[in-house]
Amino acid sequence: MNPAGFAPCETVVKALALDAYSVTLNETVQAMTPPIGLGKALDDAPMTRRHKRFWLLAGLGILLDGFDFFIIGIVNPLIQEQYNLSSATLGLVSAAAIVGAIFGAGLLGPLADKIGRRRIFIFDLWLFVIFSLACAFAPSIGLLIFFRFMVGVAIGLDYPIAASYLAEILPKKARGRWLVGAFSLQAAGILLAAVVGLVVLLAFAQKTAGNATHEEINIAWRVMLGFGALPALLIIFVRRNTPESPRWLAQNGREAEAVEITEGLAGVSVEVTDQDRRQTEASSEGLGALLQPALFKAGMIRRTIFTAVPWFLMDIATYGVGIFTPTLLAAIAVKGSNTNFLSDDISATAATAVLDIFLPLGFLFAVLLVDRVGRIPLQLVGFAMMAVALGILSIADGLPGGGEDHLTLVLIGFAFFNFFMNAGPNATTYALPAEVYPSEIRAAGHGFAAASAKLGAAIGVFMFPILLAEVGSSVLLLGLAGVCLVAMLITRAFRIETLGKSFEEISGAKIEALAPRPVPG
Repeated sequence: MNPAGFAPCETVVKALALDAYSVTLNETVQAMTPPIGLGKALDDAPMTRRHKRFWLLAGLGILLDGFDFFIIGIVNPLIQEQYNLSSATLGLVSAAAIVGAIFGAGLLGPLADKIGRRRIFIFDLWLFVIFSLACAFAPSIGLLIFFRFMVGVAIGLDYPIAASYLAEILPKKARGRWLVGAFSLQAAGILLAAVVGLVVLLAFAQKTAGNATHEEINIAWRVMLGFGALPALLIIFVRRNTPESPRWLAQNGREAEAVEITEGLAGVSVEVTDQDRRQTEASSEGLGALLQPALFKAGMIRRTIFTAVPWFLMDIATYGVGIFTPTLLAAIAVKGSNTNFLSDDISATAATAVLDIFLPLGFLFAVLLVDRVGRIPLQLVGFAMMAVALGILSIADGLPGGGEDHLTLVLIGFAFFNFFMNAGPNATTYALPAEVYPSEIRAAGHGFAAASAKLGAAIGVFMFPILLAEVGSSVLLLGLAGVCLVAMLITRAFRIETLGKSFEEISGAKIEALAPRPVPG
């Protein structure tokens, strides 16, 4: 018999022995469990804090697109007042960054399929910082246009890289809403630009009693354009430890790294299968998406039309209306006022900032529904309602007294446009190219779609002030409504629903068989 005082020690020893046995048993069971293929492990993984961290690091670059997208709309009236630019020159200033994004997304973005996603993550942001600051110190309109072009190259680079990276690490059941959530950071950038623009304008209005000199106007727009370097530097800092995409690593002979990252994300034993290593002939072709033959072959041409053409048409309307919302509001609802131009710009910018609240609300709607109803219904309804909203604005401007006497209709039109744009095609056109292409040409496919979109944006932004002066806001808005309806019809004709599908299914199955699959939660 043991002494009574030794009983607790005996209990502790037995407990430790039991714990050690449990650990050994768990390790044995885990060792006996066959490893899961890397792609399947990523698709079926639960959404973890690590996923969310990588999501934020990759998606933050979209915030810069939103900032730049909006800030140039506030800057335009200031530059116009200072330099008395023609409509064509003002269009060039507005479109320069968008044209740069065509080259960044379409020609340079596909480098991510060759050298990896992570390497370009930092490079494009440094490019943005350097040329944002260059814009702030541009000595002439010609150099400003060039520097704006280079800012656009940086923004365009981030589109295919961020989308490809996110699509490759996100679980399939959550992929849609988190891709849309990443693009919703564009709205955060737009709101940041609205705040920065208003603060600068109000500061100069208070200092000058509303009568700013050309020198003060000159300082104001330079401060606005240069401010974008600050969030870019912050994003560079937080992105410094972002790992490479495990799918890309597996396809490029770096299997140990791919397994380590995937096991950290999925929490299971992982192996690289032949499917994970799969390369197609597309992977050895040209660097530029615009010169990428694989995107136009029989197995891919439908995907290319489906992802590129609706996005192209949407951005004609989105960027035309979005960048020139302050100008439109001034033309529709502020015209005829007896105030000075600075007061009008402040009023239009403040009204635009209020209307931009509907941008994140639209994104929230898309995030909640994209993995429930699918991408296609949201895109179809979104295009239809954008056309309705633009029709409302056209009608309001054409009624007796114009928008000044029908301000409620004007506000409803802009609110509907902002909400349904982001609840539908502005979210889905970003997500779909990241899903429908195989991994080895995903950045090329997304880059081509994004470049097509930016081409549409450049056309919209360049032509908008010219057409506004030539045909008036009512006819112009009606024409843009027609563009949205055409985009809706093309979406319907070439639709590919990716709801609930793994990348292996999307890449390997016939497109006609890709019907939506119900996904829980």
